[in-house]
Amino acid sequence: MAKFFSTKHYGHNIGLSAVFRQPNAEHSHCHLLHGYSLAFTFTFGCDTLDNKNWAVDFGGLKPLKAWLEDHFDHKLALDRQDPHLAKFQELEALDLAEIRIFDGVGAEKFAEHGANSAIYEA
Repeated sequence: MAKFFSTKHYGHNIGLSAVFRQPNAEHSHCHLLHGYSLAFTFTFGCDTLDNKNWAVDFGGLKPLKAWLEDHFDHKLALDRQDPHLAKFQELEALDLAEIRIFDGVGAEKFAEHGANSAIYEA
């Protein structure tokens, strides 16, 4: 278990407003396109602090913020298994949407994708 922790939050103020749908939620309105203003909080842990007494250098997180913006700022986030993916891609071809394709969508999956983005400069 880590001894020291540091947290970085990317809130609603940076404009991560994505639209998505749950293609497997046929029983609810979540199968329809709907959007959210997303926020991400990352917690970093370590056993020893660096020479600046930091758990993580927030200056090295610029690529992470850029990744979040590229994947969620006014984007249509779709599951690669969505049976209507080709139709949505037609919208992108008409310049009506900017699509990002994920292995799973939803708040929990977006958190997982962010954590696994592995974009951090030590």
